[in-house]
Order: sequence, then C-alpha cells, then structure tokens
Amino acid sequence: MTGQPDFAQVTVTYTPGESIVELKSLKLYLWSYREEGAFHEDVTNRILDDLSACIGPKQMTVQTDWNVRGGIHTTVTASTP
Repeated sequence: MTGQPDFAQVTVTYTPGESIVELKSLKLYLWSYREEGAFHEDVTNRILDDLSACIGPKQMTVQTDWNVRGGIHTTVTASTP
C-alpha cells in the first residue's frame, strides 16, 4: 500500500479435481496483480480463492515468498482442505 513494488515467488500445489489450470492462463492471471496495491496475506488468499473457485481442486496450497522489505521477510501460506 506504500506504492513501492513488491515481488514474490508464488508456489501453487494442488490435487486436481475435474479440471486443471493451464500454465499460460495462470501466468496471465498472476500478471493481473502487477499494478494492484494489496497486502501480502490478501494476495495469497485471493489467489487461493480464485483458483479454487475456477478449477475445483480436491486440495490446494498457495505459498507466496516475498522479497525483503524494511528488513522483514514474509512467507504466506494458505490452503484448502
């Protein structure tokens, strides 16, 4: 929310249900966050919610590993059952 850029490594691990996510579609979806101001935890939870709603996995975990800002390293993990 400071206007400074944040960069993260995003890891999505899931057990597919009926559908899977195409890598190009996932890349384009993640790029949609480039110009958006949001908190690290919110971004991680929104990615999990959006992907879960789209593909209906049996289980999914999204982990974001954010670059150090202000001396603080942040790793956020969100999962569905």
